[in-house]
Amino acid sequence: MYVIGLTGGIGSGKSTVAKVLEEQGASVVSADLIGHEVYSPGRPAWQEIVKEFGHDVVADDGTIDRKKLGAIVFSGPKRLAALNSIVHPRMKGMMRERLAVLAREGVEIAVLEAALLFEAKWDDLANEVWVTAVAPKIAARRTSERSGLPEEQVLERIKSQMSNEERTRNSHVVIDTDCDIEGTTQQALDAWATLTARLEQRSGN
Repeated sequence: MYVIGLTGGIGSGKSTVAKVLEEQGASVVSADLIGHEVYSPGRPAWQEIVKEFGHDVVADDGTIDRKKLGAIVFSGPKRLAALNSIVHPRMKGMMRERLAVLAREGVEIAVLEAALLFEAKWDDLANEVWVTAVAPKIAARRTSERSGLPEEQVLERIKSQMSNEERTRNSHVVIDTDCDIEGTTQQALDAWATLTARLEQRSGN
């Protein structure tokens, strides 16, 4: 099975590209969904998070209140690093398991969609990396419109992540999403066609 690692900052159009690839027949593994699972009560990460950040981050239903936790961890790099050291390795293990299941099911191409693919050192799970890139101000505006968060707050989160330049330097395919959805879709389809042609040629040799 061939794995595309799909990354990009907040509001850069990752989900749009992932949907396009899924429609072409790829199976998508979402780091966001796995992230929600890893925070579930009963998981080892839940216990460590409560131990590290206190019982105040637990909601009434027993789950981790991610808004409260987010306010804490984005207040300083040491707090964010503490959370990442708990969560990222466990997420990687779960991603590896999901990808192994898809491979056993005979899936030919999978997409691992993860904003923190490089930062969390998950890129070694992929055969190649695609990045969606757009100017931080545009990403902040898109995210603000979608989530209701103030643009300034979103921009701070974007600045805490890896820059477009760093991601692009380490990626095989760059999709510039400073365009309409049709433009982004076409770039994704073109990259998909190039990849599938290459894989067909390789399997034919």
